[in-house]
Amino acid sequence: METLRTGCQWFSVDDASATGSIRRAAVRLAQSLGFGEARTGEAAIVASEIAGNAWLHAPGGAVALQVALRDGVAGVRVVSSDDGPGMVDLDVSSTDGHSTTGTLGLGLGAIGRLSSVVDVSTQPGHGTVLVADLWPEQPAPERIDVAGLTRPIGGEEQCGDAVAGFESDGTHLLLVSDGLGHGALAAAASLEAVDAFHKAGITEPGALLTVLHQRLSGTRGAAAAVAAIDPDFSTVRFAGVGNISAFVDDGERRHALLSAPGIVGHRMAGVRTTELPLGAESVLVMHSDGVRETWDLRAVPGLGRRSSPVIAASVFRVAATRRDDASVVVVRTR
Repeated sequence: METLRTGCQWFSVDDASATGSIRRAAVRLAQSLGFGEARTGEAAIVASEIAGNAWLHAPGGAVALQVALRDGVAGVRVVSSDDGPGMVDLDVSSTDGHSTTGTLGLGLGAIGRLSSVVDVSTQPGHGTVLVADLWPEQPAPERIDVAGLTRPIGGEEQCGDAVAGFESDGTHLLLVSDGLGHGALAAAASLEAVDAFHKAGITEPGALLTVLHQRLSGTRGAAAAVAAIDPDFSTVRFAGVGNISAFVDDGERRHALLSAPGIVGHRMAGVRTTELPLGAESVLVMHSDGVRETWDLRAVPGLGRRSSPVIAASVFRVAATRRDDASVVVVRTR
């Protein structure tokens, strides 16, 4: 069962017209997923309110739209990230009628009512990350909380990075691929990696990379890494080639999972699978070199306890660069 799908549509909230663009894009995404008219309208309201709040309180932020997956059901995910002043009291800010800008103050209340799931990380001086998911109907909760984000280098339409995930006989498999270079050819290499990842029928990360290496031989090649989380969520196995970083954060410190030198599809040797334990507070983060390793879950109070989409967007907010394609995958066990 697919748990993570690549692809995000990003919008800069740098003028008032961004709200309309984001609303229309949310409608198109909801319709493409088979949402009914009423639920599509609610997705439009949520996206518009999130974009409007970003413009009013923290212009210059960003909003992303993507497909969220839970229990095999596809939904609309709206991600908002900014470096604004943050909110001192989220409960008060979420109350209908509360406003700091002279408006009616209905935004956060409406977002909470209409969304299936909402999670927010906000602190004065640390900006705000908000994620709202909408499904046609409320799906069953999953044991694994996984999220991924990708964004192309500035000036490119296609992203050379890709992420993917699925569950096979209880094992949760995750992929991060960074196609060499940028643009269409890099994207083609990563999409080839995603296709091979889904079709290989293998759950051992090193063996999966070998399959990817064979499939990518006719492409530019890629840096790529695969993680496998066992059915009882006690361990993660990892194998990587190239500049893919991976860490398990246990709540006190980061434990690195190392990738081997090389290029999947062209030059790969000495790949081995390593293993780390997972605890109740563990967070697994994998990312391409478009995300600097300067992020720290403890830099924002309480971030390590937030949902994986909020953690992923927070890592992007502080560490992703626009001078390269960027991707991140975050996993928390429930």
